[in-house]
Amino acid sequence: MSDFNEARERMVERQLVRRGICDSRVLDAMRRVPREAFVPDCLRDLAYEDRPLPIGNDQTISQPAIVATMIEAAELSSADIVLDVGTGSGYAAAVAAALSAHVHSIERHADLVAMARDILARLNISNVTVYLGDGTAGLAEHAPYDAIIAAAGGPHIPGIWRKQLAIGGRIVMPVGCERHYQKLVKLVRRSEDDYESSSLGEVSFVPLVGADAWPAPDAAQSDGAAPQRIQETSP
Repeated sequence: MSDFNEARERMVERQLVRRGICDSRVLDAMRRVPREAFVPDCLRDLAYEDRPLPIGNDQTISQPAIVATMIEAAELSSADIVLDVGTGSGYAAAVAAALSAHVHSIERHADLVAMARDILARLNISNVTVYLGDGTAGLAEHAPYDAIIAAAGGPHIPGIWRKQLAIGGRIVMPVGCERHYQKLVKLVRRSEDDYESSSLGEVSFVPLVGADAWPAPDAAQSDGAAPQRIQETSP
């Protein structure tokens, strides 16, 4: 366990701080959430490498730098209600949960839903609820959300997410006209009809598949937390 603690601290200093992550609450959450618990047992020794790792269903756990970048951009507070799209094994949801009141997380793959629920329960993380479904539809029953964070890229921000976002709320999502190359976009809802958008750099995520995103060309296509690349020029 001490070896993982040391590896986690090195990850924070070398992969996050050196890339410009400076929110002390985000850094502390990344120090506390055990990434090794969210990867297969055979890959635990690689848990703190600067890259995504496979978790099954052709999906991966995102590299630590991209998780920290997106969560820092979401500006979470302890009272926030968060919608997390693309649960994967639940790592990003767990980090977000350390900074917010509750995280509602949606995943398309039933196997990953079961995996994430099991891991979160074993870690006694009680303020994350994982749902099986189409993340592009959001979850109207728990709206409005103070933040919506998506771990897959779409051609645009789903319209329903804008409606489910609270005034002052933030959406962080990869957006681009190509299925695998996007810009990481932050959208802030300033008023009922006013949204402010900014770009946080170039990224590469798998497609967001759903009713208001990319269609799935075959069974291998999925959204969720899959292989990603954040370029060194990104925050």
